[in-house]
Amino acid sequence: MKKIASFTVNHNILEKGIYISRIDGDIVTYDIRMKKPNHSDYLGNGELHTTEHLFATFARNSEFSDSVIYVGPMGCRTGFYLLLRDNISHQQAVGLVRDSFRFIADFEGEIPGSKKEECGNYLEHDLAGAKKTANDMLNVLENYTERNLNYKE
Repeated sequence: MKKIASFTVNHNILEKGIYISRIDGDIVTYDIRMKKPNHSDYLGNGELHTTEHLFATFARNSEFSDSVIYVGPMGCRTGFYLLLRDNISHQQAVGLVRDSFRFIADFEGEIPGSKKEECGNYLEHDLAGAKKTANDMLNVLENYTERNLNYKE
């Protein structure tokens, strides 16, 4: 079998940030790396789950909602994938991610979609953890531009 694209990235040198993982037709997959791989600091399950609910809610309600295909966590718990149509620029995608993390960092109240009838694991949420990671990512992305979107070799 062919090795999938995400397994060809050197995770030994991968840093926190946003990267273009792949482009398939009009769909761009962004790798949003929130933790440095293989450094024993991973997203906790509750934190990851809450981030997913808040990130997806924000992105799907943003001005780019029609371009959002998918927002979801990586199995390795070091980040998220964001799939967008290519009708928005890479710089706009960076802005959407930054704005999503700002929304998470500032969020107060009931987590959207967290009631028992709305969620398959409604008891496992961690808003404080999600907010902490979002604030960390805001620092990482402070001066981020589309020039930073390529993986380093």
